[in-house]
Amino acid sequence: MPTFTAPDGTGLHYLDEGAGTPVLCLAGLTRNATDFDYVMPHLDGCRVIRMDYRGRGNSDWADPASYTVPQEAADAIALLDHLGLAQAAILGTSRGGLIGMLLAATAKDRLAGLCLNDIGPVIAPQGLEVIRNYVGLNPKERTFAEAAAMRATLLAGFADVPEGRWDVEVRKHYRETDGGLQINYDPRLREAVLAMMAAPAPDLWPLFDALAGLPVAAIRGANSDLLAPETFAEMQARRPDMIAVEVPGRGHVPFLDEPEAVAAIRAWVEALG
Repeated sequence: MPTFTAPDGTGLHYLDEGAGTPVLCLAGLTRNATDFDYVMPHLDGCRVIRMDYRGRGNSDWADPASYTVPQEAADAIALLDHLGLAQAAILGTSRGGLIGMLLAATAKDRLAGLCLNDIGPVIAPQGLEVIRNYVGLNPKERTFAEAAAMRATLLAGFADVPEGRWDVEVRKHYRETDGGLQINYDPRLREAVLAMMAAPAPDLWPLFDALAGLPVAAIRGANSDLLAPETFAEMQARRPDMIAVEVPGRGHVPFLDEPEAVAAIRAWVEALG
């Protein structure tokens, strides 16, 4: 299991597969490298690198004060340094897209392009409230079967999900114990997220605008509660050349194996050159 050590001593896990254009995949807030399992077959011709953030997946848990977008962006650069890569394109799901935009503003020379999966410079309040209600907390469901059934019936915005997909998903993100299901990341992530939510929301449009000159794609779940239609429209107005698609029957976040998402990602990879 490949790991490297961040400058502060935290051990970080990553996967490095394939050959070709380097694409660094950065997952959602509480998630890990498995976020990109579904899109992997469609990234042929790429060297796909998937990093587990500190406190998530197979990476070490750390001081919760370090569970921030700037620190995770620094960890991403440290991974590129570890691998000897001058540049990589980033495929960023939710939190990963925020990290990609920050890197465009602070380390643009290391960024070859950015594909945003259901994230933009404005995060809708209703989506933040959903995050507040689950981050760092164990689910009420006691078994994988119960959790999969809950997602199939109650998760807003999703339709025509492949058979068995929710069962696969819950097994990626929970552990089944005698006491019920437990999250498979550091529960102290909640402290960092609540602290972020308590602070005034920063203006992230300058980070998006910093992507000027780089190949950019944006994928939105048509029923997303995090990336509002008006934000998505403004992103397209600011970057008319951006590859932009909406995925029907998806909320936050698309799985990235939907035909619309695959077509956008393939076009983006081609634009990377």
